Amino acid sequence: MAASKLTLSVEPDLIAKAKRYANKHHISVSKLFSDFVNEKVHQEINDENPVLKKFEHIELSENIKKLTGILKGKVPEDFDLKEAKHEFLKEKYGL
Repeated sequence: MAASKLTLSVEPDLIAKAKRYANKHHISVSKLFSDFVNEKVHQEINDENPVLKKFEHIELSENIKKLTGILKGKVPEDFDLKEAKHEFLKEKYGL
């Protein structure tokens, strides 16, 4: 998505703090602002969703944690599960 310009009115000391923080973390002030807003919106959605709220404090078992990222880099980015399923069934049933 293309970025759009936004003008904000902020105290000069807050601008300086934002620039120092962004510089320290090697990001732009725009990225810092975007990340902040996205985090707040995500947090609000989680607060409003009772299912997410119910499970937010559940700790994953070690076995599940070991599986995290297991397929990273092994499945192509453009992999289409629906298409793969269709091809499998087509081959299996000779369609």
